[in-house]
Amino acid sequence: MSKALETVLEIDLSALTHNFKYLKSKLQPQTKFLAVVKAFAYGSDSVEVAKHLEKLNVDYFAVAYVKEGVALRDAGIETPILVLHPQSINFRTLIERCLEPSIYSTHVLDEFIKVAEAQAQSNYPIHLKFNTGLNRLGFKESDIETIVAKLKKTVSIKATSLFSHLAASEDPKEADFTTLQINRFKTIANLFEKTSGLTPWLHLCNTSGIINYTEAHLDMVRSGIGLYGFGNSAEEDKKLKPIASLKSVISQIHSIEKDETVGYNRAYTSIGTERTATIPIGHADGINRIYGNENGYVIINNKEAPILGNVCMDMIMVNVTNIDCKEGDEVIIFNADYKASSLSNSAKTISYEIITSVSQRVKRIFLR
Repeated sequence: MSKALETVLEIDLSALTHNFKYLKSKLQPQTKFLAVVKAFAYGSDSVEVAKHLEKLNVDYFAVAYVKEGVALRDAGIETPILVLHPQSINFRTLIERCLEPSIYSTHVLDEFIKVAEAQAQSNYPIHLKFNTGLNRLGFKESDIETIVAKLKKTVSIKATSLFSHLAASEDPKEADFTTLQINRFKTIANLFEKTSGLTPWLHLCNTSGIINYTEAHLDMVRSGIGLYGFGNSAEEDKKLKPIASLKSVISQIHSIEKDETVGYNRAYTSIGTERTATIPIGHADGINRIYGNENGYVIINNKEAPILGNVCMDMIMVNVTNIDCKEGDEVIIFNADYKASSLSNSAKTISYEIITSVSQRVKRIFLR
């Protein structure tokens, strides 16, 4: 890996391969693998990640919104793409680009049937989402008869899969609730199959579900954060490789005297003679203000340099009083050794937030 001369996000595609193969190794050969590449592939690059995973024969992709699926199609991705939260205004585009919608309410089902019939579709694939306890999106078990009645009245769509989403599969303390969700979903699937005479695929497990609940792998699993190197536990994190390294460089070093202040609103006051380093990365790049005022840090020459004062839009200032460094030295925000989860823990947030916050203005470099 080269030394950063500016703020860059390095994306290691060999680490992506490792994570994919590790998670696949936990599945039965017939179990399909869906890769979640929403939010620019968790802050990396959805197109490059999807192209790489397509070469590894991933079975499905998932995005949150139609626009994200269109970007993948424009890049030449041919693998099926599930849109997890489509809006009805985009259904026509969804069909034109061969994307597959998650249908989670009777209103959305009615709207999609209307558009599918208007476009003379036949057996267009849809995925029916059921709420088993997350209480975010999804049909209820009591909706099954209504769903089946609507499916039988049209030839425009077909139910390719039924799915739900686990609320706390990473938390051992919530094992009983996760088991309850699994059992609820199996009950829903059995009732749907009995009522409709159909046998759609079933999928429930996210990354932590893949790792912790092998009995719930069913026909397909969905992995997001695991592909990017995080297993939601210290033990599993050791078996995965973070694919992204966010790096920058020291622009300038200042010496300040006791009682001098640093940054906007004079949020930090020096307690003695100190050295500060200014780094060209700020909240417009994904280092949110929550990391300011020594809640977060960067790594310079293998030492932690706390962020001083308020995070600026394009810059942060860090304390390098006890670090041997100079202007032009590399700065690590996170990488495989200094993980995003450690930085996020320092500000009482989660790795998902910091990695998905990396701005698109940050240059991406791909390591193959």
